[in-house]
Amino acid sequence: MIRVLVLHHASLFRSALVALLRSEETLDVTSVSGRTASRSRTRPHVCVADVDCLDYPVYGDGAGNATGGPGDDPALLVLTTARKPGALRRAFEAGALGYVNKDGEPGRLVEAIHKVARGERFIDESLALDFLQAANMPLTPRELGVLAMAAEGAPIDEIARSLHLSKGTIRNYLAAAIRKVGARNRVDAIRISRGAGWL
Repeated sequence: MIRVLVLHHASLFRSALVALLRSEETLDVTSVSGRTASRSRTRPHVCVADVDCLDYPVYGDGAGNATGGPGDDPALLVLTTARKPGALRRAFEAGALGYVNKDGEPGRLVEAIHKVARGERFIDESLALDFLQAANMPLTPRELGVLAMAAEGAPIDEIARSLHLSKGTIRNYLAAAIRKVGARNRVDAIRISRGAGWL
């Protein structure tokens, strides 16, 4: 029996996933919202997490960099959508072993759970092009984060306070992002990054 922990902060989506997976006799499924993940007492074999929940620990010791081996942290299986190479890169950096397209067939998720539970990698074919683009993303995670906050309309001083950095450092990150994506200014860098699916 494979113990599966479903991690998603949207209650309706999480409940639907749990109902789907509980129809499989080989799976023992529990769930938590992203924000309560650290309180889960379940020691799963596989953690099925929405890509937006990667910042939350799977359980109390802050696990999330999964290896999938016996006695190790749970194998991390990420749910994402196509045309989001930046999200795939974050998932890869979080140690994900499997990647499933949320727009795919439900059977693919079940297949992926079984594969990552055995320590095997699973990548949905529909995400292959996004993986190639993710490998070519020129921005560092910090530059991408600063640019994402700027894209939401946050001014430099607010970004600096939020990240506990100086305003000069934030300006440097933005200047580096503008240069690396070949943009004319911050607005153009945001447009280019969104078009590439990095934001």
